[in-house]
Amino acid sequence: MTRISIVCVGKIKEKYWNDAIAEYSKRLSRYCKLEIIEVVDEKTPDNASEALEDQIKKKEADRILKYIEDGAAVCALAIEGKRYTSEGFSEFIENLGVQGASHIQFVIGGSLGLHESVMKKAQYKISFSDMTFPHQMMRVILLEQIYRGYRIMTGEPYHK
Repeated sequence: MTRISIVCVGKIKEKYWNDAIAEYSKRLSRYCKLEIIEVVDEKTPDNASEALEDQIKKKEADRILKYIEDGAAVCALAIEGKRYTSEGFSEFIENLGVQGASHIQFVIGGSLGLHESVMKKAQYKISFSDMTFPHQMMRVILLEQIYRGYRIMTGEPYHK
């Protein structure tokens, strides 16, 4: 069974996001071994300079990189990444397994995005949209798409 880790910045405080995450985690337990790793986010002051923003992203990156495992297929979520249809994303996950990846790590950055050190470590960059989403929502969207991907892979019905 493939192991999927979601390494993400920040804790989720809202019950409705946690409920959605719990629901998709439960649904995914049939298909993969899922773990969600949360690292502490840095507070970003309003009107922070570019240098300060880079320092903040670097601190978050250092925390993320502690959890990136050698041999894992590392997928960073980034606006400039590759876009997939749901079927294409399903195929992407399936192909990683065929290529021998027993562990897939998805990385979701904080409010400023991911530092270049994390981007360099990622073999894959995936974009869900040109739009920016709150990290809490992105976590739910990612889980839903992974779940949908497994449903497609196994030929089970899914909502189109």
